[in-house]
Amino acid sequence: MGLFYLSLILVCWVFSSRILGQSCKDKCGDKLEPCSCHTTCVSLKNCCVDYMEYCVDVTPYSGSIFGGTDFVVLKAHFNQSSQIICRFNYDIQTVGYVDTDNRCHCISPLLYETGLVPLQVSSDNGTNFSRHGAWLSVHPGKLDPSLKATLINATQWQYYGTPDVGGTLHMTWTPSQVRAATVNIEVWGYTEKGNPYSQSWQGEWEYLYSLKRDLPNSGVFSFVPKSAEKPFSNWELGCLRISSSVHPDGAWNVHAVWTEDHAVAWHLEDKFRLDSAAWALDKCIAWDQLEEILPEFLTEIIDCPCTLAQARADTGRFHTDYGCDIEKGSVCTYHPGSVHCVRAIQASPKYAAGQQCCYDHTGAQVLTDDSIGGSTPDRAHDWGSPPFVKPPRVPGFSHWIYDVLSFYYCCLWSDNCHYYFKRRPSSDCRTYQPPKAGVVFGDPHFITFDGVSYSFNGKGEYTIMVSESKEVTIQGRTEPVKLINGTTVKATKLSAVAMKEGTSDTIEVRLGSPEDHLEVLQNQTRLSFSEQSWVDLKGVFVFSPTPTNVTVMFPSGVGVELRLRVGSITATVLLPEALKDATSGMLGKMNDDPEDDLITSDGHNVTGQHNAEELFKFGASWSIANASTLFTYDSEYLLNTYLHAPKHDASFHPVFSIPEDPHDPFVNQTSELCSGQGSEYCRYDTLITHSLEMGRATRVSVQSHLSIVEDLKSVVSCGWLAPPKNGKKEGTRYLVGAVVKLSCDSGYILSGSEKRTCQQTGHWSGDITTCKAVNPVGIAVGSFIGAVALILIIVTLIVKSRKNKSEAAASTVFDDEQDQISVAF
Repeated sequence: MGLFYLSLILVCWVFSSRILGQSCKDKCGDKLEPCSCHTTCVSLKNCCVDYMEYCVDVTPYSGSIFGGTDFVVLKAHFNQSSQIICRFNYDIQTVGYVDTDNRCHCISPLLYETGLVPLQVSSDNGTNFSRHGAWLSVHPGKLDPSLKATLINATQWQYYGTPDVGGTLHMTWTPSQVRAATVNIEVWGYTEKGNPYSQSWQGEWEYLYSLKRDLPNSGVFSFVPKSAEKPFSNWELGCLRISSSVHPDGAWNVHAVWTEDHAVAWHLEDKFRLDSAAWALDKCIAWDQLEEILPEFLTEIIDCPCTLAQARADTGRFHTDYGCDIEKGSVCTYHPGSVHCVRAIQASPKYAAGQQCCYDHTGAQVLTDDSIGGSTPDRAHDWGSPPFVKPPRVPGFSHWIYDVLSFYYCCLWSDNCHYYFKRRPSSDCRTYQPPKAGVVFGDPHFITFDGVSYSFNGKGEYTIMVSESKEVTIQGRTEPVKLINGTTVKATKLSAVAMKEGTSDTIEVRLGSPEDHLEVLQNQTRLSFSEQSWVDLKGVFVFSPTPTNVTVMFPSGVGVELRLRVGSITATVLLPEALKDATSGMLGKMNDDPEDDLITSDGHNVTGQHNAEELFKFGASWSIANASTLFTYDSEYLLNTYLHAPKHDASFHPVFSIPEDPHDPFVNQTSELCSGQGSEYCRYDTLITHSLEMGRATRVSVQSHLSIVEDLKSVVSCGWLAPPKNGKKEGTRYLVGAVVKLSCDSGYILSGSEKRTCQQTGHWSGDITTCKAVNPVGIAVGSFIGAVALILIIVTLIVKSRKNKSEAAASTVFDDEQDQISVAF
């Protein structure tokens, strides 16, 4: 009976809440009175009673851009009569279902975009979409391999029909990924129709045909491919889908697992198998002719970093190319000879083009003029570009059509790479400008973009960096350091960083609870990285490969690296040259002038850079206002300590100097631990906290920052140096000090410099080298004249020799006669 009355009270409360306008139906994200439909209501415990019903979470929360993932809507209530329709991005609908446990399931659709996509769920067959959530669509190349069907020996699939490549093809998948006793193996193809760069330009995946129907779902399939007939053989990019046999062939948006997209050589027409090189050359020439009339995009893409160290350190603008990663064994299929490649994170502004930069084991950039494995720009960025959907911004697929298939035509299926590299030449690094790095670490210490270092132990929320002209804001929150025993010390640490650029999503990274991981929030909503390490968001990308490591990347090229080190956040901010003279805040004004770095928010320059109290006032001046805060306040502690309190706690007085008590046993240990640059920060953090771990973390942060600064030093490049025509060169490094040796082929004479050195001016030493052919007639005439001259010389020497001998004999006779006369006398 008690249960009945409790249920009745709950129903009445829900009913009265809705009558009073306190339902979360169609109000997810809003803060109502007196309850909330905002995500922070869970931790603040002020959610409207139906919050979980209408503001839904799903599991899994991510899947391939191809679709076919079956996911469950959590905590909302459904029944067997519910007719489920799931809507993605407000227009793409799939049919869901309710399982025997009354849980709602949705099937993700084939999308042409990546990132968080709005999700709406209807339980009345599409009449009302009252439940709201989000779905993460993932680029096929970034998806975990376990979530895809696998092409065994993918090279065989993509070279099938070329010389010496044939036989049986094999593929596997995890049977549980398709809920069915029997499955169909379908071939799907991708094409782009309409005039490039026009409104009619559209990308489309189409069902082509089925390789096998009603196959037992064992997770294994093998077959000997046959050439496809027209029009199916016109599709050169495709993939295979494994789906339940209960669905009609080619049914859209059903539970399925897909292979990766690939060049479907195994499916091409007989003409390809008869002479793959000739077939590919025709395609290569046709592509070359198309490129001739398409817009020029090379001038608007960013230049490559000069060195591998720069490329890996410039995390605001470049990210590891998943197809050539030194951390994963450097399997660089399309870039032989390279050990690591990176891609420009942002597509170019007008044409959505991409940049790829590759490096060899010495750290030097590899150029296509020297090697087939060199860096290549892309007409279509592999990762796509907002707003996605239309070519050339479709993630992955547009890149395949315009940049990868052409590489197969010209380089892999035929030996005509000169066509490809004419259109996709490497850009060298002569105009590359590395970013500047500033850092906040420890308890906390700052090193500005121009190298000024100082400490600020204020408690509150402050502006780390702001650029009003570029609309970039980075804010930091500090809180007192708490020891293991629960006591606090008179020092603070960086506990949260919030940031945004223009109209982008706001990203906040803060210490988790417990403090063994970093928590990431997007517009005050927690982001999960349990399934994917990379998330595309509005105006920002977030990468979190581990729970203690987060990198945030903005369209301007600003990058923010957050690292968890012993219960404190180390924040490294990378600024591109475009922000020079356009920044202020606690990391100073980036302009290569350290004298103006410590300027208060009201414009006063701090003159006593070694005066701790003056520096404390400087930091306090950069406290933020509630009206401009980017932070999330989703606990009573945060509300009371930061939102409803002064942004700079004037009552908190830190210890300004290093507390070196000669009787403190930590002094000797600290001396052993802390040495070199930044040793004073290491000593302070160790002695103030009595924690060697904290001191060690500070030392690591200093060393890491110094390493980044070293890696990002500007270098001078003289640019690619061509070998002379009818000659060759030795050396493929083009930075200052590099030496290139030049020589000529047999039958040619070198004119100019045999050795050229890259100089500090950015120019090569010496003279232009040319190879001149030797004239055969000239050689013959020269040889004849030389022979005649040699004979004349020999004859002259003989005559002269005989003459000398005659004169010598005559002289001897004369001398004898004189001797005889002398005797006679």
